[in-house]
Amino acid sequence: MPLKIRSRIIVICLIISSQLNYAQTENFCLSVDETGIIEKAYKSFENDLFTYYKFGNDSIKTYRTFLAEVASLSLDLRKLPSTNSIQLAREFKKIANNKNSLWIKLSEYENQEATKKSGPSTPSKNQEEVLIFNYRGGFIQCLKNTSDSDDFKDIVNTLEEDGNVSTSLISQKIYYIPDKEFCAIEIKNFIAFDVYYSILMVIEKAFG
Repeated sequence: MPLKIRSRIIVICLIISSQLNYAQTENFCLSVDETGIIEKAYKSFENDLFTYYKFGNDSIKTYRTFLAEVASLSLDLRKLPSTNSIQLAREFKKIANNKNSLWIKLSEYENQEATKKSGPSTPSKNQEEVLIFNYRGGFIQCLKNTSDSDDFKDIVNTLEEDGNVSTSLISQKIYYIPDKEFCAIEIKNFIAFDVYYSILMVIEKAFG
């Protein structure tokens, strides 16, 4: 085979390989969200996390420390959230009105059994309607279906059946996913929304 042809083949192979590696880190599930809020919220979450823990670019240590503090209920919620993330949590509340939202009204959740376990679906006049994390929504289903982690898929499958699980327990389960799978974009996104923003949705009123 002529040297020039062989060189071109090698270059083409390298280009294809680099594209595949990039594709593995790209979050294809963002296409599910037409509003753009999910991408903004994820970037804000990562900025909060790395600014607070100061472990440089060590994603595993940063994420695992965060999960450990949530699981042990030792997270300092006065210092971690940025104003931007709090505002985004409020925006999530405003758009929790359809089946593809990351959070939906408890009264509209499709799983009647989960609804019964989570509490009354009809709030009183002076009570804000309860929101539940939408494990059956398009974005979370996309994360599960594109993930290579069986442990992660098992966690989501379990939560689909019963979403009435504490954030600390979810953090504990995610914490023990092996390192080689832990830093996948699907799992990072799940941590951002089902852990971080689920907490912010509850405490945002305390920030005025």
